[in-house]
Amino acid sequence: MLKVNPVATVDEAPGFRRMFRPGRLTLGVFFPIEAFTGDEPSMRDQERLAQRAQALGYAALWVRDVPLRDPSFGDLGQIHDPWVYLGWIAAHTRTIALATGSIVLPLRHPLHVAKAAASVDQLSGGRLVLGVASGDRPVEFPAFGVDIERRAVLFREYFEVIRSVLEREYPTFTSTAGVLTANADLVPKPFGRLPMLVTGSSGQPLPWIAGHADGWITYPRGIDRQAETVERWRGEVNAARPGAFKPFVQSLYVDLADDPHLPPTPIHLGFRAGQHFLLRFLDSLRVVGVNHVILNFKYGARPASEVLEEIGTEVLPPLAYAQGDKPVGGELEPSDAEVDDDTLARQH
Repeated sequence: MLKVNPVATVDEAPGFRRMFRPGRLTLGVFFPIEAFTGDEPSMRDQERLAQRAQALGYAALWVRDVPLRDPSFGDLGQIHDPWVYLGWIAAHTRTIALATGSIVLPLRHPLHVAKAAASVDQLSGGRLVLGVASGDRPVEFPAFGVDIERRAVLFREYFEVIRSVLEREYPTFTSTAGVLTANADLVPKPFGRLPMLVTGSSGQPLPWIAGHADGWITYPRGIDRQAETVERWRGEVNAARPGAFKPFVQSLYVDLADDPHLPPTPIHLGFRAGQHFLLRFLDSLRVVGVNHVILNFKYGARPASEVLEEIGTEVLPPLAYAQGDKPVGGELEPSDAEVDDDTLARQH
């Protein structure tokens, strides 16, 4: 029999615990774990790389929701349907969190999203973290018969429907999606209270996100600007729920150079640099309050398998040491992890 609600809060959920703790920073990686040109990855060897990421101590594996190919965007994500792929990856892994970055709510019926999310969460032992968004590819909306001008309204409605049917038995709701009058129930329920994170603004004011979501996914910025953004987020969270911990997440494209000492040069939403700068940059994000960074290797010059391994063995252990944590993979020399916070704050 499937368990229903053995944990009551998101910070007890296994996936949330693997990814988030106050004052700590963890790393995740987007599928495909691959460097590629054009918009279509090969998707080769992803299962082995997912298992290797788990063994090295990465906190999460992330999938994207890209239902249609739009050549102007230049990236199909992992190609496969996110729910089917999450089920596949869940069967090949045991402990690493599984996250969506992000499910486009206005393009999907909220009952289907809720059932898929609860199913993955149950089958993976509570490892799902559900990132959701309002969508940013205009070509998709008319194809699904959705008015793009209503995406913010639909996002908010569907978010609340999903919360309701996942957390209550025989709930009632009336929304654009339909009407439920307590005469039916959605099953399965998730393993516990399913963490839901909002991406970007999704057409909502930040106070609404702080009050309703369990965390916020946003975009890379320079250290000073990100520090201001984190501070604004923490302020809104404290106003909505004093004392609550709601994590701050950002993405980052990384082209890791062979030369570990190479200084950074910009690429799309990230940088090319050696491992020493990457470690300093990540630790500076930790200092300003970022809790999780999702790495994307698409624009890398090296094979993603090499980059995954190098970050796992040369960056994750000293990052863990700097936080007072026990590293999961790789050898750790304390002298390699001594990082001056004032110096880090001036980087990038």
